[in-house]
Amino acid sequence: MSRLAAGVVLVTAYEPALADDGPRGEDVGMTATAFMSVSLDPPLVMVSLREGSRMDDLLDEQPLWGVSVLSESQRHIAGRFAMKGRISDRLLFEDIPYVRGEAAGALLVGGSLATLECRTEQRVPAGDHVLVIGRVLTARVPSEDGGPLIYFKGRYRHLG
Repeated sequence: MSRLAAGVVLVTAYEPALADDGPRGEDVGMTATAFMSVSLDPPLVMVSLREGSRMDDLLDEQPLWGVSVLSESQRHIAGRFAMKGRISDRLLFEDIPYVRGEAAGALLVGGSLATLECRTEQRVPAGDHVLVIGRVLTARVPSEDGGPLIYFKGRYRHLG
């Protein structure tokens, strides 16, 4: 499957605080290459998450999430959120331009080729992954500059 080129997205969600008097909620992000459009009517997309991952656990409880389609100039963002044993997501978002989506409350990366806000419609177990199908609540094109970030043969690449 490393021979199949894939676009790169950042999937984000807001993890609310567990209690009013406890630590505040946190924004969570994850790089994904297994993302696709499923349907235009209704507008549906799908992301594949490793079963038991932090994002899988969060989206099992929190139905609202965001997607930022990364451009070729955003390779550093993809790498940052794909690291194993990484630091707090709060620190990872620190120097990245973003807006908080109005529909899902998830962070959407500034300068992305496209951003989507979604609500989970269905979760489908698939081997060691879970396919999360989401209804698109909003779709925007914040930047038409640059080409897409591509993942091919185990490396981030760009067209051309």
